[in-house]
Amino acid sequence: MSAIHKLTMPKWGLSMQEGKVNGWLKEIGESIAVGDEIVEVESEKIAGAVEASVAGVLRRQIAAAEDVLPVGGLLGVVADAEVPDAEIDAAVADFLANFTPDSGEDEDAGPKPEKIEVGGRKLRYLKRGEGGEPMILVHGFGGDLNNWLFNHEALAADRAVYALDLPGHGESVKDVGDGSLATLASAVTGFMDAVGLDSAHFVGHSMGGAVSLALAQAAPARVKSLTLIASAALGDEINGAYLDGFVAAGDRRALKPVLTELFSDAGLVTRQLIDDMLKYKRLEGVDAALRTISGTLFGNGRQATVLASVAGGLGKPVLVIWGENDRIIPVAHARAAGKDALVEVLAGQGHMVQMEAANEVNRLVKRFLG
Repeated sequence: MSAIHKLTMPKWGLSMQEGKVNGWLKEIGESIAVGDEIVEVESEKIAGAVEASVAGVLRRQIAAAEDVLPVGGLLGVVADAEVPDAEIDAAVADFLANFTPDSGEDEDAGPKPEKIEVGGRKLRYLKRGEGGEPMILVHGFGGDLNNWLFNHEALAADRAVYALDLPGHGESVKDVGDGSLATLASAVTGFMDAVGLDSAHFVGHSMGGAVSLALAQAAPARVKSLTLIASAALGDEINGAYLDGFVAAGDRRALKPVLTELFSDAGLVTRQLIDDMLKYKRLEGVDAALRTISGTLFGNGRQATVLASVAGGLGKPVLVIWGENDRIIPVAHARAAGKDALVEVLAGQGHMVQMEAANEVNRLVKRFLG
């Protein structure tokens, strides 16, 4: 029975209770390698692929397209080719007879976001994992810690990983001061002090990459490595129309086409994603915070600060990941981080590459850190 591996509905994010099967990416009888994407499923937030953690053959597709399963529900079975059908059928029957969906009542038992005071202001963060060399995930403009929905748990397999909401974002304080990179970076170093981190590996997306670069410039000893994903501050070009549209959008009709710019697959801009973003944008203080940051960092449709020389002169490992079809920040900026930076450009991907190609991004980051 050890040669039988059950594919189950993953749990992406703390609130996910069920997912829908969008379609199978492998057929019954196909050989499966570790890391192969087997079936695409969709949560209320976004769609993603379930990948194989073992090698074998796809022997069963238990769930069909459009089926909705609770988290942990049986999607399919991967097993060695020589495992008899009768054993697989017995394993499936046993699973289905004994599986009990999570009621959600024990959600408090797992990791959950916390708030911590930094310089008299509250910041929200989520910690996963323990030990190892710590990592901090820094989201982009208008995002929050949920932008790492598909990455956080995977990256925390062998280390403590912190994702935080920057000032002005998520459930953190909405006071952003002058909205500068220095101010945002100072909030991150204050967070590190508050949770007891002397240094960490930084993974920053878009504006979060720029914040990480600013922190590295101000306090290089606190940075073990930099992973810059579609990062700002590596050049001065940026999609100013997107930024203006995002800041101004106040309803579904205005926001949907703006959010579509972030993804290579427009179908990933779900109703729930739009609703969540509108809910955030309507919070008191958010409009002023976004306008301050955008005006300071991206006024007149250009990036005000370029820190490419920081990445090149840091003397620490630097990984740059970009989506080939990024419509927000040009992929040409990927080469600006210096000749020693490792650069990975993912074909067919857009600006939110850590969500759209999460499995590949997770592999690249884990391999980079060794």
